[in-house]
Amino acid sequence: MEVTSIVFWLVILALVIYVIAIYNTLVKLKNRYQNAFAQIEVQLKRRYDLIPNLVETAKGYMAHERETLDAVTTARNEAAALLKAIGEGGGSAPALADLAGAENALQGALGKLNVTMEAYPDLKASENMQQLSEELTSTENRVAFARQGYNDAVMAYNTYRQSFPPVVLAATFGHPSDAELLEFDDSPQIQAAPRVSF
Repeated sequence: MEVTSIVFWLVILALVIYVIAIYNTLVKLKNRYQNAFAQIEVQLKRRYDLIPNLVETAKGYMAHERETLDAVTTARNEAAALLKAIGEGGGSAPALADLAGAENALQGALGKLNVTMEAYPDLKASENMQQLSEELTSTENRVAFARQGYNDAVMAYNTYRQSFPPVVLAATFGHPSDAELLEFDDSPQIQAAPRVSF
């Protein structure tokens, strides 16, 4: 009888340790994807800080391109406001989708600005403009890397949360739903193979 009770208590202890390990892993993975989003936030804020400098530098050369400059400024302000709202606790799926849409609009406005700048050789030759453009390009690369890290962390969290037995305990431990990937409006175009014709 004594050996049976020892085995019973060892099994109970092993189960308790296993449940604690599941809880701790869920917390660790959730913190990891939240930190990954914070990294995106840092890079986006850096980009949002660079854009006004870029626009101000371009204004002196492109006085009659006001519409393009205003579009960049408006898109930047909208994306920054959405990022701030998410940072204040609104990280829901619709908020992430809105941020992705605002980022796409900002990318489009910046692309139009780059095309417009091609018509101004003095602007392109400006050392300040070259430096700002290089910083913006570097930041774009950092943003892309941070987005990839975020989506990887979300995938790890969701995979663990959906596996058995964590799926049985996740809601009880305060993890009722999967985390949302940061997807973009142009996702189908990105995933499609590029066409090359001669």
